[in-house]
Amino acid sequence: MDPAEYTNLAIIERTHWYYVGKREIASLWLMRVAVLLPEHLLLDCGAGTGRFAQEMEAHCRVMVLDDHEEALKLLRKRFRADQIISLTGDRVPLPDGSLEYVTALDVLEHTPDDRAVVAGFHRLLKPGGIALVTVPAGKALWSDWDVALHHYRRYDRPQLKALFPSAEWEILHVNYTNVLVYPVVWFVRRWRRWFPAPAGASRSEDRPLPVWLNAALKGVFVRCARSRVPFPFGVSLLLVARRR
Repeated sequence: MDPAEYTNLAIIERTHWYYVGKREIASLWLMRVAVLLPEHLLLDCGAGTGRFAQEMEAHCRVMVLDDHEEALKLLRKRFRADQIISLTGDRVPLPDGSLEYVTALDVLEHTPDDRAVVAGFHRLLKPGGIALVTVPAGKALWSDWDVALHHYRRYDRPQLKALFPSAEWEILHVNYTNVLVYPVVWFVRRWRRWFPAPAGASRSEDRPLPVWLNAALKGVFVRCARSRVPFPFGVSLLLVARRR
């Protein structure tokens, strides 16, 4: 991401319904499929500001990984040096089978070779270990938002599942999330194609909302994401898989 995006993210993720909800959904599903113990180790890949990993420290040991200096500066304010991995190549400098959990919240879309990244998750996890990923969904939603965040792609369900072949992974859950706001997001992003915002204008997705609306959107987001009902579309996708 551009350096300014990290500054913006650090401000809005504290209270914005999407970021708060995404962290709650990720922790909820980890605790639904596994028993988190204090001695277990979680690596949060593309940790960004580190807020999710910091919240997970209440349940297990954590390490954070990122390859952007802007993110690493923020991570150094929240974690000890031995918890931070600065990725300088393609291979994460941890032993094979050293982790119980790997998370990547809105990370795979930033990588040129997402298959190689998932193969790295498989190497790092112990047999039975859990990988949890979220990604942006819906190719029809591609917009200046994706360009600004340096996305390579938005996913559909088959495309995401294909990254986790059945010989290596047991997919425990995969579903679209952020379902009910899809029509609004589709309209807003189409509108921006037709009527681009002035240079330097803040994105509508980042603007503060009234407290009641922020709480309502977060509640609907989390409630739908708890469901195992297979939704046909959504703004995001969530996948939880167990390493064979």
